[in-house]
Amino acid sequence: MDRRQRKSREAIFKAFEELLKKRDFAHITVGEIIEKADVGRATFYAHFETKEFLLKELCGELFCHIFDAEENEHNHRHIFECKGEEPVFLHLFKHIRNNDNNLLSLLSSSNNEIFLGYFKENLIKLCESQLDLLKGRSAEKLPEDFKINHIASVFVEVLKWWIDTGLKESPETITEYFYMAL
Repeated sequence: MDRRQRKSREAIFKAFEELLKKRDFAHITVGEIIEKADVGRATFYAHFETKEFLLKELCGELFCHIFDAEENEHNHRHIFECKGEEPVFLHLFKHIRNNDNNLLSLLSSSNNEIFLGYFKENLIKLCESQLDLLKGRSAEKLPEDFKINHIASVFVEVLKWWIDTGLKESPETITEYFYMAL
């Protein structure tokens, strides 16, 4: 993607994020997105087939920071700039607490069920690499796909509770709560 295409894509993402903070996903039109992004309809459709595809791509960009990190590689790519040297779940809670790339705003908006759904889809992949969290517990008798779904579900529910209670606990404390809930 050349510089001009990246700028257009970023403008579309930014416009879409701003609209999502104010309105429900179902009520946002492609016309509103392109007007706010100041791009043409053809430019929008060159990047995204539909509004739903834009939402999925936005979530992918936001969440790939953690979920696409290669093993033993702590320099994350995509839209986050950081070195994630702490445990992966603590690292993720810190990004949410800091509202990096409006992640907290989007997860706590009226559209949060949509975002949490995409988040959980990606989180399941991450949990596959974190199964050692359940080692030494009676969970060893459970099927692996059940364990992965359980870890992802617990994380999403802990995240929802943390957001709903105003992020009162530190990322370190909420990470401990998450581990204890497993």
